[in-house]
Amino acid sequence: MTMHTTDESSDSYAYADPPTMALRKIPGQPPHADGPQPAQPPVAGQPQIPGQSQAPGQPPVPGQAPHQPAPSVPAQRQEETAQPAKPAASTGRNGLIMALGTLASRALGFVRSAMILAALGTSQVSDAFNIGNSLPNVVYMMLMGGVLASVFVPELVHAAQTHKDGGVAYTDRLLTLCAVILVVLTIGAWLAAPAIADFYSGYPDGPQRDLTIAFARYCLPQIFFYGVFTLLGQVLNSRDRFGAMMWTPVLNNVVAIGVFGLYIAIGADARTAGDMTSGQTMLLGVGSTLGIVVQALGLLPSLRSSGFRWRPRFDWRGAGLTKPLRAASWALLLVVVTQLSFAVISQLTARAGTLADNSGLKNMGLGVAGYNSAYQLFVVPQGVITISLVTALLPGMTRSATAGRLSEIGSDLAGMLRSSAAMIIVASVLFIALAPQITAIAYGHGMTTPTATWIIAQTLMAFAIGLPAFCAQYALARGFYAMGDARTPFWLTTVTTGVNAGLSCAAYLLLGPRWIIIGMAAAQSVACLTSVAITGWALGRKLRRPAPAAETQQQAPDATMQLTLRRGRPRSGLDGGSVLALHISLAAACVPGAVAAVWLGGRINDAMGYGLVSNTVGLAVGSLVVLLSLFALARPFGAGSAVAPLARKLRIPYPEPAPATGNGKHRR
Repeated sequence: MTMHTTDESSDSYAYADPPTMALRKIPGQPPHADGPQPAQPPVAGQPQIPGQSQAPGQPPVPGQAPHQPAPSVPAQRQEETAQPAKPAASTGRNGLIMALGTLASRALGFVRSAMILAALGTSQVSDAFNIGNSLPNVVYMMLMGGVLASVFVPELVHAAQTHKDGGVAYTDRLLTLCAVILVVLTIGAWLAAPAIADFYSGYPDGPQRDLTIAFARYCLPQIFFYGVFTLLGQVLNSRDRFGAMMWTPVLNNVVAIGVFGLYIAIGADARTAGDMTSGQTMLLGVGSTLGIVVQALGLLPSLRSSGFRWRPRFDWRGAGLTKPLRAASWALLLVVVTQLSFAVISQLTARAGTLADNSGLKNMGLGVAGYNSAYQLFVVPQGVITISLVTALLPGMTRSATAGRLSEIGSDLAGMLRSSAAMIIVASVLFIALAPQITAIAYGHGMTTPTATWIIAQTLMAFAIGLPAFCAQYALARGFYAMGDARTPFWLTTVTTGVNAGLSCAAYLLLGPRWIIIGMAAAQSVACLTSVAITGWALGRKLRRPAPAAETQQQAPDATMQLTLRRGRPRSGLDGGSVLALHISLAAACVPGAVAAVWLGGRINDAMGYGLVSNTVGLAVGSLVVLLSLFALARPFGAGSAVAPLARKLRIPYPEPAPATGNGKHRR
């Protein structure tokens, strides 16, 4: 479950706030990961990386150009010349572009979610719409959230580096094949709509089941347009153009807001499935699909400006598509496993809602609508922060993997986790401390009752416990995809989704109707903690395997962290113990502020009433108190270097962190 191109020159954006570890774009590398690297002609505008030529004193390798000694340049100058002259696709800038686009989309997503709950409430109609619209949404989250994105971006980058035509024909063939698969998948899903609705809901025959099937019929065509959006977005990402894919969802949200606004305007207020007319059902279903169509079409201007022109090609045999299809097969198996787990979650939440209704707890958000509404808030930090940074990082990690420098993948991921830690921890703490205010602002409108928003708030608190692990696991899994390994993430996901589904079943069986979805949210947090632990362990082992020759050549030292050998083995670069300690220190620094925020929020609501104004004031004051606690205690707790970038972004004076120590380790 879950959810970029600019015209600025490199001079128009100064990334004056580097993360704790320098995250830089790695220029294109030769295609051979192992053994001596053949000489490559220099690319215009792209300087050669130090350490990539043949080492002095070695005999020339047959078929390899003789070594040309590099001019004597100070080490610092060599590090500077290793960067492209105009780093228009720097990780920091790309991450900012995507974060801003995602933030704008998420902001409108809040409005969209509020409109949906205002129009449908937490009634049977809302549950039917959520289930009918769930399959295309979840498939999209898996496609965009790492499956096709993580599989195809490395392949497209590799083709662009190694094919004589820059990978044009390869890209055309791959897109054509995927488009055919999407058409078949979409038609098959549409024909199987009744079975799919039953699979996700388990409703008996009656108006509720009929309405769910009707919504599924209207929404399942979204699968094709979500797939087209994802595939075209990966073409842009492989060309270091990240803005459009993060900004075009804004169009989808605008369409959805208009559709549900129209539904409210015509006076539709159905609370049961039997109250919905066919016209109202078609308005909501077709309108939701129309938003996805507009979102996919929104990528076309950016594709044209990048020079991409797609020509359908069906000459697939012998075109080198076996590797991406084999990787995609594992990725699609991952989707199947995730869908099975999601089907368990969906059925349990649907049954929990029915059980609550039968127990006299109607319209309290104890079913699908309440669980999904809390989850939509929970995934916002991952979409705004983690996905943006990792998507910008993936092409560079792929180039490192292609060149055999596996430790750089670990270093980049560790740096990303360090630089995002303060923002993720603050988001998690705010979700726990100020969930009542957040859910009331987002959802406390229209047909949604105060009791329902309180249930959603408690569910959000349970989700938020696992937020840092949820974000970290997503980032670590991209390391496998950068190395062309889609099998390991499949098995890891099988374990963690099994944990989530099993614990959710236990929550359904052991808890009363009032607490089922909250217990299921806690099960998700436990699954996240399990997932990040086994993913980090598995990735560390893979990154520690013996480095090829390219890695052992002399390279300019990293200014923030130098990888050292321990007991004869190369380090993975992940530095898991230090990253974990950093997150714990940041959380401890936020705790006093969180306690104060809860107390102040209650006093403000008591004084001003429980309306939109009081909740907004309470959220603002509580957030300020948490930030003050973080800034005051981060340095004593050893986390000052992670907080300094956040302070600079907020224009808050903050002492500079201590420099790196002489032994190559970075002080927190």
